[in-house]
Amino acid sequence: MNKSIKDTEDEIIEEFSLFDDWMGKYEYIIELGKNLPLIDPKFKTEEFKVKGCQSQVWLSSEMKDGRLFYYADSDAVITKGIISLLIRVLSGHKPGEIAEADMNFINKIGLKEHLSPNRANGLTAMINYMKKYAAAYAEQNVN
Repeated sequence: MNKSIKDTEDEIIEEFSLFDDWMGKYEYIIELGKNLPLIDPKFKTEEFKVKGCQSQVWLSSEMKDGRLFYYADSDAVITKGIISLLIRVLSGHKPGEIAEADMNFINKIGLKEHLSPNRANGLTAMINYMKKYAAAYAEQNVN
């Protein structure tokens, strides 16, 4: 079946450990962003924009077979790479699992400390939006 959130986080930690410096890590993040599937243009509206990001980020989600899937885009290459990491970790899991995820990999790869304060705030905003979607879906499924 699907890998656990923790398994995916561990994979990412291992991938980032292969780089000696942050220039390599940034290049890798940018590359990940380039591979992010395109979001449907109908989601590139104010309604789906993540507030609190320096750059523009659009985030949508949908439930399929009890699992939550995310789709996103950004007008900034680094941000697009960061959201692709978050999608890789959280997408395809049950809403309750997503809402509970600790997202430890962010600190373990040193991402937050290597971002500008504005980008770090944006990272937090993206995670909060994703968890907010998950909590809303989890609540709908309980009721």
